[in-house]
Amino acid sequence: MDIPSLKKLSNGVSIPRLGLGVYKVPEDQVYDTVLSALDLGYRHIDTASFYGNEYGVGKAIRNSGIPREDIFVTSKVWNDDHGYDNALKAFERSMEKLSFDYLDLFLIHWPIPEGFPDTWKALEEINKTDRVGAIGVSNFLDHHLEELSKTANETPVVDQIELHPKLQQKSTVEYCRRHGIAVESWSPLGRARYLDDPLLTKMASNYDKSVAQLIIRWHLENDFIVIPKSVKAIRQKENANVFDFKLSTKDMEYLNQMNEDMRIGSHPNDMR
Repeated sequence: MDIPSLKKLSNGVSIPRLGLGVYKVPEDQVYDTVLSALDLGYRHIDTASFYGNEYGVGKAIRNSGIPREDIFVTSKVWNDDHGYDNALKAFERSMEKLSFDYLDLFLIHWPIPEGFPDTWKALEEINKTDRVGAIGVSNFLDHHLEELSKTANETPVVDQIELHPKLQQKSTVEYCRRHGIAVESWSPLGRARYLDDPLLTKMASNYDKSVAQLIIRWHLENDFIVIPKSVKAIRQKENANVFDFKLSTKDMEYLNQMNEDMRIGSHPNDMR
């Protein structure tokens, strides 16, 4: 049985399991990038205030001709906006730039020490309204999640973390699974560092697929939400063409043992 394209979060909200990330997509390019993805059938767009492209994302969605309620949109509160009042203001700024009445998912971008508990309180307050569908975190390791649990009234529904075959973050993933937190993978292709791997190339060829498709399928079969980034329509189409095959047990076992704790992005413990 194929993995369905929607995943139900712990609060009952459904999120598309495959989305488009727009990190480092400039404001003047993100409009066409998002329109292209939506035209190909994507219904999940992940942005953030730090990306500086919320305006273009919102404009593309509004001009797409697709009902707003059919598109799942995520944004995030940046490090400079931690704290209860600051986070509430950051949410309003994001909503203004997106020109939306509501946001599907709002995340704390990074676990800034001593800041994120109060920031989470602000997200909990927003979550009492009809202006957000769900709240969660990004880049939280298991010890950050455990610290948050000491003061939180609600458990995050999502933890969006850097995750790819050579960085599997198993302790954080296990913590999330124990507590009903969905895991979402950013940089799921390791910033293209796998695409020329000869063993993965041979493995992918057995399915008549690319290495990128192979790895995205690995994420899906591990029950991760996955948000690969591409500004090119041909790559967006390739990344989405992953629901017509299933990895063998042997291939899943091989990919699952590739972990080397090879982090490409910043380490959450180093963020200040």
